Amino acid sequence: MQLISRKFATGLTLAIASLAAQAGPVVGGFTNGGTVAICDDCSTASTSLGFTANYFGTSYNSTFVSNNGYVTFGATQSTFTATGLTAAYGGLPIIAAFFSDVDTRGNGGGNVKYGTGTYAGANAFGVTWNLVGYYGSHVDKLNTFELILVDASAGNSAGDFDIYFNYDQIQWETGDASGGTGGFGGTSASVGYARGTGAAGTYAQLAGSLVNGALLDNGPNALVSHTNDGVTGQYKFSVRNGAVVVPNTVPEPTSLALVGLGLAAAAGLRRRKAQA
Repeated sequence: MQLISRKFATGLTLAIASLAAQAGPVVGGFTNGGTVAICDDCSTASTSLGFTANYFGTSYNSTFVSNNGYVTFGATQSTFTATGLTAAYGGLPIIAAFFSDVDTRGNGGGNVKYGTGTYAGANAFGVTWNLVGYYGSHVDKLNTFELILVDASAGNSAGDFDIYFNYDQIQWETGDASGGTGGFGGTSASVGYARGTGAAGTYAQLAGSLVNGALLDNGPNALVSHTNDGVTGQYKFSVRNGAVVVPNTVPEPTSLALVGLGLAAAAGLRRRKAQA
């Protein structure tokens, strides 16, 4: 029994070490569209997706990238405090990887790049928020996350596409103007999508959205250690005939995968801003 215990512990330790050494799912490389201005609450002009996306019955060839962790369709939007991607959301059609008050003005923080390319073997448009800080100009905690929209019309209907949210690290959740202190508390970030009409079936947000501490690394709904498609730190939603197909699986924690790997190893041997 002692020998078996050692083998199990060794297998589990190796599995944990292996996963810890792996990089997150953020791939970057979508840069040919440019860099969002170093700013607070700004967004790009209309930028081409490189394909047509049917989003809730409207076809779009372009989008607007917001500094604040999301893209919108039809026009720009500068909202910085997450309102929640529920029936109560009344803004523009939106897809949000991390709806929050990103601020890239801090010295030593990262930036937001976007552009077209390929992903999962198809044409894609991606935005990478790389090591970005939070309002006002804080860089003591940094987040790296990504949104990729992928053309899925091949073999499906015109305008079909897939949404990928990828996360490498989420160290803060709230800007100062959203009630946060040191990047925590207040009105926390939300992740998901919404059409903006409040109609049933046109909005959804991941568990842990708007919940203090939930989406942070090591939080109960940590974005970096859960998944709904089997890739740790990644969440996929398919849009078919204009409607988002809700996955049959719910986000699962890496810890469940770690146990499985350990067992396998053992046997075969993881507003505003008051005028700043």
